[in-house]
Amino acid sequence: MRTRITVPDNSLTRLRITLTVFFALDGFVFAGWVVRIPAIKEQTGASASALGLALLGVSAGAVITMMLTGRLCRRYGTHRVTVVCAVLLSLSVALPPLTHSAPALGAVLLVFGAAYGSINVAFNSAAVDLVGVLRRPIMPSFHAAFSLGGMLGAGLGGLVAGGLSPTWHLFGLTVIGLLVTAVAGRTLLRIEPPTPTTPTQDKPEQRSAPHLSGNPAPAPPRTRGLVVTFGLIALCTAYGEGALADWSALHLEHDLDATPGVAAVGYSCFALAMTIGRLTGTRLLERLGQTRTLVGGGTTAALGMLLGALAPSVWAALLGFMITGLGLANLFPVAVERAGRLAGPDGVAIASTLGYGGMLLGPPAIGFMADWFSLPAALTSVAVLAATAAAIAALTRRAAAG
Repeated sequence: MRTRITVPDNSLTRLRITLTVFFALDGFVFAGWVVRIPAIKEQTGASASALGLALLGVSAGAVITMMLTGRLCRRYGTHRVTVVCAVLLSLSVALPPLTHSAPALGAVLLVFGAAYGSINVAFNSAAVDLVGVLRRPIMPSFHAAFSLGGMLGAGLGGLVAGGLSPTWHLFGLTVIGLLVTAVAGRTLLRIEPPTPTTPTQDKPEQRSAPHLSGNPAPAPPRTRGLVVTFGLIALCTAYGEGALADWSALHLEHDLDATPGVAAVGYSCFALAMTIGRLTGTRLLERLGQTRTLVGGGTTAALGMLLGALAPSVWAALLGFMITGLGLANLFPVAVERAGRLAGPDGVAIASTLGYGGMLLGPPAIGFMADWFSLPAALTSVAVLAATAAAIAALTRRAAAG
């Protein structure tokens, strides 16, 4: 007679809170690093092109390690890997200000990117399991925590930038990160990772509580194809995020004659709208379902980005950026959650890797197209890929449902 280890409801609540803390910590640490890039550029003496190559280390490190992290999660469990990666992320964020050349900066950013990408796979995989157990579409709430953590980290960085060197600021993030990991990680390690019941397991006597997972069987080709499909939706979304992060201010200032202060507001409007969209994402998913949310979000983002890229005035462009943020908000969380439900941590790793590939591709692709045509024309590619994400979701709705 086999014994099933159950996870009480209060443990699921504690697990949700703890995972939310790790998502917020990830955004907080990453944003803290981003706001100090100008100071570290000056410290290293790197040219713009050399800095750009060094910054690719973050994305490269993430992409290289994501698939490995999926296998580590299957072997050691998502909770253990999340805690270990949180420690590595907290330690590695202190490394960039210790460098004094672009090659050295690129090398340490590979380490930082590896930790950043790995923790994203680990806690997204843990969140996917929890979503399956609770049977509520709460994935956007975790990504909202990441966005809120990022806004807090950027705000704090702006406040201390004038009084603290990058070395002391990022060392402070290391201390905060390790303290949060010590507290939240202790809770996380005490909770056994739950496994959602599958349709074949969904009998009355099996609905009472989730049970621990073993190693899942390799995904069949059809399943892997669906995972890649959801990964493509993540890629289309991340392409837009990366493009707006790097090019929105330049578009407002150079093409629409906005002041530098107003131009800087462009990405803030986008990020705020995305946070609001994710905070309301659970209710939206409960009302519309995943496919309609993906189709509607992609369509909304496409229309918003056409307005943002082609509008003749600054305020219309800012409105377009906000509409784009609302549209893109839930595409990445839903895509990663669906990939994880289909293939576990490996599915999360595949979708996340493709997503980061989109974020890596977006900024340079916009730059090349801007040289060939114009920046407004180049930014319409964000609308094209958002519409592509909506089309993929619509065309694969039956296969995904099956």
